[in-house]
Amino acid sequence: MGKADKPLKRLISKPKDFTYDELKRLLSAYGYEEAKTGKTSGSRIAFINLETRHIIRLHKPHPHPGLKQYQIDDVLEELKRQGILE
Repeated sequence: MGKADKPLKRLISKPKDFTYDELKRLLSAYGYEEAKTGKTSGSRIAFINLETRHIIRLHKPHPHPGLKQYQIDDVLEELKRQGILE
């Protein structure tokens, strides 16, 4: 079992308490890094895969760290497009 298998299974189950930090760790395991976009970006963030240059964009959740359901759906769809998920 790979390092990302357990968090990926958790994301696929679409839990209501999946946090932004969990997402960062999961995407990092697949080669994504959080883009440093500067002061004016507000809560918009991007995760960039340095190898494929694929970008996953979303709003950083606040004030609570949990992702919204639509954000989980969006991330899962992007991972499917990249062939990480079937």
